Amino acid sequence: MVPYRPFHERTPDKQYRDLLARILESGEEVPTRQGVPALRLVGHLMRFPLDNGFPVITERDLVSKPKTRPSPFHQAVGEICAFLNGAQTQRELEEFGCFWWSEWVTAEECAKFDLPAGDLGPASYGAAFRRFPTAEGTTFDQVSRLIEQIRASPHIRHHELTPWIPQYLLQSNGRKRRAVVPPCHGWVHVHINPSTGTLILSHRQRSADVPVGLVFNLIHYAALALMIGQITGYTPRELVYYIEDAHIYRNQIQDVQAMLATEPQRFPTVHVDPTVTDVFSFRPDHFAVTDYQPQLSRRRIPTPV
Repeated sequence: MVPYRPFHERTPDKQYRDLLARILESGEEVPTRQGVPALRLVGHLMRFPLDNGFPVITERDLVSKPKTRPSPFHQAVGEICAFLNGAQTQRELEEFGCFWWSEWVTAEECAKFDLPAGDLGPASYGAAFRRFPTAEGTTFDQVSRLIEQIRASPHIRHHELTPWIPQYLLQSNGRKRRAVVPPCHGWVHVHINPSTGTLILSHRQRSADVPVGLVFNLIHYAALALMIGQITGYTPRELVYYIEDAHIYRNQIQDVQAMLATEPQRFPTVHVDPTVTDVFSFRPDHFAVTDYQPQLSRRRIPTPV
């Protein structure tokens, strides 16, 4: 369990809003495959001490539950739980409570990559995490092996996961990639200090839609730190987060300005059901959020498809 500081002693975290402001002020404009220009910043690092709260942004509401779906926070947790369990299809993701993949896995989009409707592809996150193809013709379960390695040799420096299967994703000579969306996030490195019994999770993201996708990715990997810590017995201390290509699309700027006009708030508390002892058993309802003070009502900032 994270040793959270009392809520009134936490410092409002401005790293997310500082990134938004930095992109607006100094981002270079670049064309995109979606046809909407974006402002891009290459190379950005954030560090989130977890005792200062769980990094759920407060600039807009991610925890209130819509009428017919789980909250955005719980959908994000459902998504990372689904990927840890090898989910590759829209149906599997929805079984974990994540409902936002439908626009990327239509029959038309999937047909571009010779995939059936609803299939993210064998080079998507869940497939890479649990069924990474090997030269021997078998598949490799990265998640199971990572947990085994942390337990057996916590001191070593290569507790890593990768979502990237290069032979399925690098396109040349007319080859089609094997994923509807190339993985944007998921490069994970777990750092254990056996002397202090603590854990730091560092994460690299190759591409971040900062107003929309990044807020859920922060939830993904802070939640993963809590899950790994709980099942291995190490206390999560920090989420270290590096983004290679951080961008804002031109049609998102008005909503970004509205978020930047809000007042910074303290991060909330997130507790995980302590009875869960298997990384594959976590589900969204095992995560409870308290002390959350969002500044704008729930909204969907446009992201080009």
